[in-house]
Amino acid sequence: MDRYREMEILVRVVETGSFSAAARHFGIGQPGISKAVAALEERLGVRLLVRSTRRLAPTEAGVAFYERAIRALAEVEEADAAAQGLGKGLKGKLRVCAPVTFARIHLVPHLDRFLKAHPELRLELIMDDRTIDLVAESIDVALRLGDLGDSAGTARRLGESERIVMASPDYLARRGIPRAPADLPGHDAVVYAQTVGGEVWRFRRNGSETPVRIQSRLTLTAAEGVRAAVVAGLGLTISSRWMFAPEIESGAVRQILEAWTLPPMSLWAVYPSGKLSSAKARGFIRWFEECMGFRPAALG
Repeated sequence: MDRYREMEILVRVVETGSFSAAARHFGIGQPGISKAVAALEERLGVRLLVRSTRRLAPTEAGVAFYERAIRALAEVEEADAAAQGLGKGLKGKLRVCAPVTFARIHLVPHLDRFLKAHPELRLELIMDDRTIDLVAESIDVALRLGDLGDSAGTARRLGESERIVMASPDYLARRGIPRAPADLPGHDAVVYAQTVGGEVWRFRRNGSETPVRIQSRLTLTAAEGVRAAVVAGLGLTISSRWMFAPEIESGAVRQILEAWTLPPMSLWAVYPSGKLSSAKARGFIRWFEECMGFRPAALG
């Protein structure tokens, strides 16, 4: 086995903390991974990994090797990309994850252009509303919305989406149209991933802020469920404009309380922590930014 592959294997084992996870990533048996690491340790004359109670962990020498290995691997990838030139496009496998609704509305319909520009690239798009472990799932880059919290990774803010209050015309005809934020507690609220006990929505107008606490009638953990519930007339919701873009355009939902604003939602590109972002991941994000730049309404 060549030294390049040994470096790749050691890096993957360190990042996942598992021989079996590395084996799944490379599509080979776990014994092959163990043998490669053992051969590398024998060649270097130092121990690179130790087994803790739950996972493999690098030794001091292993950390030093890993840090230099990820830089070396990234430089090789960059050299390949530079030698191939932009005309040949990106190549290899790229794993991207994004929220289901956002990807379905604003990403998937435009992927044909990206794939045609990079015919040697294999794209795996993981559509999931959960905040998944980028290293464990071998994700190259994630698109995430909202507050990142303690999300592990290197993030870059791409833009932000306006949040608005929406309901279906049928619901508004039955329940009436709220004229001010203070009217909202008297309405049924459909909430996305809300904690028990309601949520405070902070409305802004003319430099002042009006907090309103709404007890949700219906809470859903998937954005697609929120969309379906609102369109079906089960209640009003506060959401980013991108989430209901087709329904707003078609008239299936209607924006209300337009004189007030809400804190916007940020859109981020997140790369796995502890490793350099790949040329493929950065190329994808550059394309995505250009795509959304041509369609500013998609980000509110």
